Amino acid sequence: MSIPLASDRKPLVTIVIPSDATEQEKYASEELRNYLDLMTSAVFEIASAPFDGPQIALGRAASAFLTPDDGLGEDGFILRTLPEGIAIEGGKRGVIYGVYELLERLGCRFFTPECEKVPCRVELVAPDIDARQVPQLEYRDHNYYFYNACPRFAVKSRINGHFPQIPEKFGGHQPYTWFVHTFEQLVPTDVYGADHPEYFAMYDGERRVLKHRTQLCLSNPDVLAIATESARAALKAHPGTRIISISQNDVSPGCQCGKCRAIDREEGSAAGTLLRFVNAIAEALEPEFPDVVFDTLAYQYTRPVPRITHPRRNVCVRLCSIECCFSHPFESCDDDRSVALPDGTRSSFIRDLRQWGAFHDRLYIWDYTTCFAHYAAPFPNWRTLQPNMQAFVKNNVKGVFEQGNSSNRGGVDLNDMRAYIISKLLWDPYCDVKKHIEEFTDYYYGAAGSFIREYIDTLCDKAERDDIHVGFNDQTDTPLYSDEMLDRLDAIMARAQQAVQGDPLRLWRIGKARLSVRWVRIKNNAMLKNRLDPEEVNRFFADWRAYGMGRLDEWVCQETSHRALLKNMWRGVEFYEHWLTEGHDDIF
Repeated sequence: MSIPLASDRKPLVTIVIPSDATEQEKYASEELRNYLDLMTSAVFEIASAPFDGPQIALGRAASAFLTPDDGLGEDGFILRTLPEGIAIEGGKRGVIYGVYELLERLGCRFFTPECEKVPCRVELVAPDIDARQVPQLEYRDHNYYFYNACPRFAVKSRINGHFPQIPEKFGGHQPYTWFVHTFEQLVPTDVYGADHPEYFAMYDGERRVLKHRTQLCLSNPDVLAIATESARAALKAHPGTRIISISQNDVSPGCQCGKCRAIDREEGSAAGTLLRFVNAIAEALEPEFPDVVFDTLAYQYTRPVPRITHPRRNVCVRLCSIECCFSHPFESCDDDRSVALPDGTRSSFIRDLRQWGAFHDRLYIWDYTTCFAHYAAPFPNWRTLQPNMQAFVKNNVKGVFEQGNSSNRGGVDLNDMRAYIISKLLWDPYCDVKKHIEEFTDYYYGAAGSFIREYIDTLCDKAERDDIHVGFNDQTDTPLYSDEMLDRLDAIMARAQQAVQGDPLRLWRIGKARLSVRWVRIKNNAMLKNRLDPEEVNRFFADWRAYGMGRLDEWVCQETSHRALLKNMWRGVEFYEHWLTEGHDDIF
C-alpha cells in the first residue's frame, strides 16, 4: 500500500521514536525530518511513542507494528508500509540505514558529501515497501578521503569500518587497534633488537634486525610471550576495540630458520606458522577480551591455505589481492601473478580464496582499486568491481577493505563515482551497478554524463579486447595508454566539456577528470620518448594545485613529483627522490 506523506506543504504523518530513544534513534529521526522538510517544504514533527495517528515509527517504536526479528544485528533493518504508516526497525546503525533506504526510495541520492539529489515534491507519497536488509558483509570499508573526512556521509553510504571515525551518535564503526603489519608493535626492534636478535627473522643464515623491514621468528616461545603481552596492553589502552591486527610486516619472506621452515613445510604454507602464533595469542587473551576478533593477513608468502592449523573462532584471516590483475575478474583472469608455496609449486589468488572459504567461515579481504604508482592514471576496473565482490561473498568473506586513493585532497580518476559504486557493492554485491553509474553520471556531470560513460567503456573495452592485465602498482608505459588511446580518451573529455558549456560546476568537474590523461601523456613522453616540455609540466601542476589536488601517488606529494619531472624523468631518480622525501637515507 502507498502512504501519503505530505501534500501542499503540509505533513500528513508524524515521525515517532521511543520515549527513551537512543542517540541513534534520535539521529535517525532528525535526518528523516530534515530531508522530508527539504523535499516538501513542510515542517514535520517528531513525537514519542505511543502515538495515535499516521506515522513513521522508528527503532523500538516500530515494534508495535512488526514481529520481533533477532537476526538484524547492528546493521540490518526492516522497512515496511502499513495501514498506520511506515515502520523502520533496525540495529544500532540499521535504524539509520533504514531511514536512508526510505529516502532513496523517495528519490534522494547521496553521491558525495557535496553532491546530493533531493527532489522537490508538492505531493509526496511513499510506495508500497516490504524490505528486510541484512548485509552479507559485517565489515565494510574503504579509504577514499571524503568518507573519512565526513563521517556523516560515510553513514549515508553504509560504511562501518575502521577508516571513517564514525561517532556513536551516527551509529559508530568497528575500530581496530593498530591495523595491519603489526610485528613491529608486538616485538619492537628498538627494544629487543640489540640484545635479542634471535627474536627476528633469519635470512641466509643471519638474523635481520631492521625496523619495519623484517619479520619475527614465530617459532621462538619468547617472541610469543612478548607479543601476547603487547597485544594485551594495546587492548587495555583501547577499550572500544572490536578488532586487533596480529600480522606480518610488509616485507617478504618469513623467517627462514630451521624451526620456522620445518613448520612451513609441515603446513604446506607459511600461513600455518603464522596461524599457530596468532591462535596462541587469541586463546590467551580471549577470557579477558571475549568480544575481540584477532585479525591476521594471508598476504604474499602467507596467502595460501595451510594443511593443518585452522584459525580459532575468534581469529579472522584477511586475504590480500596484491598480486592480482584488476582489469579482469579474479575468477576468469589468466594472468599468472601467483605465490610460491614451500614445495616450489604456485598458487593463484582465486584458488587461495576458494580454499580459505572452505577452510574458515570468517574471512576478510584487502583489495585494491587504484594505481598506487600513479593515482591519476585511468584505472580500468569498472567492470571487475562487482564480479570480484561477488566472488568474495561466495567464499565466506565477511568483511572487505577496498584500498583506493588515500590522498587527503582526493583524486582525478573519477574517484568520486568509484567510491560511490564501491560503497553500493559493499552493502549489496548484487546491486544494479549499471543503474548506479547512470544515475551518478547523469546528475554529477549533467549533460556530459553519457560522455563519461563512453570514456569508461572505451577504457575497459581496450583492456578486454587486447587482454591487457593491469596491476595495482604498474607504470604507465603499457599498451593500455598508447598515444592512440590517450587521444581517444582526451577527445571524449573534450566533447564532455563542450556539452556543459554554461554549466560552471559540471565544467569544473570534467576539467578535473581530464587531468588523468594529461598526466599519463606527460609521464609517457618523458619515460618512453625522452621528451619533456617544461611549460606543459608547469601548466599541469598549476592546474593540479588549482583543483586542490594533493599526492600523485601513494607515497609522495605533488611538489616532489613536480621537481622530479623537471630534473629528470628516469624512474630510478624519481624513486630515489621519493624515498628521501619519506625520510630514508638509502634505497636498499
